Amino acid sequence: MQQLLNGLFLGSIYALFAIGFTLVFGILDRLNLAHPAAFAASAFVGIWLTDSLDLPIGLVLVIVFVFGAVLGLLIERIAFRPLKDRPDAHFAGLISSIAVGGMLIALLQAAFGPNTRRFPAGTFPDGNVEFAGLTAGYLQLLILAVSLGLMIALTVLVSRSSLGRSMRAVAENPAAARVLGVNVERVTAITFAISTALGAVAGVLFALNVNSAQLGMGGAIELKGLAVIIVGGMGSLPGALIGGIILGIAEVFAIQYIGTSWRDLIAFALLFAILLLRPQGLFGKRKVREV
Repeated sequence: MQQLLNGLFLGSIYALFAIGFTLVFGILDRLNLAHPAAFAASAFVGIWLTDSLDLPIGLVLVIVFVFGAVLGLLIERIAFRPLKDRPDAHFAGLISSIAVGGMLIALLQAAFGPNTRRFPAGTFPDGNVEFAGLTAGYLQLLILAVSLGLMIALTVLVSRSSLGRSMRAVAENPAAARVLGVNVERVTAITFAISTALGAVAGVLFALNVNSAQLGMGGAIELKGLAVIIVGGMGSLPGALIGGIILGIAEVFAIQYIGTSWRDLIAFALLFAILLLRPQGLFGKRKVREV
């Protein structure tokens, strides 16, 4: 049970990152491969805000969320919007987002250097909470609360708000949504902003969890994020949540009972087995998109 709990804490970070990925894909049918670079950049910015300005971690998370939203708007405007009328817009946007991600990492290296950076001591108070024989650290509880809170807020936004209805209309048929008066460009920009903001917070939480940030940290989690959204079902928010938790639990059990070097092998083998049993993913369904 303790390992299940630890896997839940780790999986919530994976889920938050993957939900940012799947939000753009599910609504806009675009794969934003600059998302991992934004993940890494936000971790470095979070450490800088904590170390240089001595800001509390709660305020840092709010600032990083806004930073991520602005970064998402820039990614959409630079990497995707100029290519939206091309016949190969999906593929062209994917390649363009890789280029933007590369430039972002280069800027990150110029600003902070190539070395690993860490949060200063005392960023978050040490301590544990014990309940029914289980132990959870204060930091783990913060990670779980922030991750689940943001995912619940996003679910409510998409399912019950007017913006969410516009998002669902664009996801179903952008041309029809435009005819009905939906500002597709505005919805697209907001979707990128929300997606990247979630990835930004996930970056800070991940760096807090392992107490380090590296330039390549986004690349390592990118494959896991892609695996999560494929297993959960492309474009499915609940699927990304469940897939992230499954991956986190699988990694924790692999480390505990087999060894650290087997972590990725066991985790991805489990996800591969799920896809063999259900190729469309846990929450995926066959869907015909009109053009």
